Amino acid sequence: MNRRGGFTLIEVMVALAIVAIALAAGSRAASSVVGTSQRLNDVVLAQWCADNQLTELRMQGQLPAVGKTTFNCMQLGRTFQGTLKVQPTPNPSFRRVDAIVANDEGREMVTISTVMSH
Repeated sequence: MNRRGGFTLIEVMVALAIVAIALAAGSRAASSVVGTSQRLNDVVLAQWCADNQLTELRMQGQLPAVGKTTFNCMQLGRTFQGTLKVQPTPNPSFRRVDAIVANDEGREMVTISTVMSH
């Protein structure tokens, strides 16, 4: 009996199946990381938009009027839609201001709240 060294067809098929499963799992993990990274990037850009709108209000040097106003913001080539919601407080010298920013699909990304006075 002369046995040659090597692998049987079954052994090769099992090894290929294991490699295929490992590659599929790695691909899924990489896809998840890319998705999370893109989401984080979008949130940071939306936060910049909200911060810019609140800074602009502060620079006007006057108490903002109560109500809602909308704005559009471009950051790094991306368009965001936002709403400034100004609400009264128990002290008439102060206003609560919420800057709410959504992506171009209308999904809310970030809300930043502050209190302003004159």
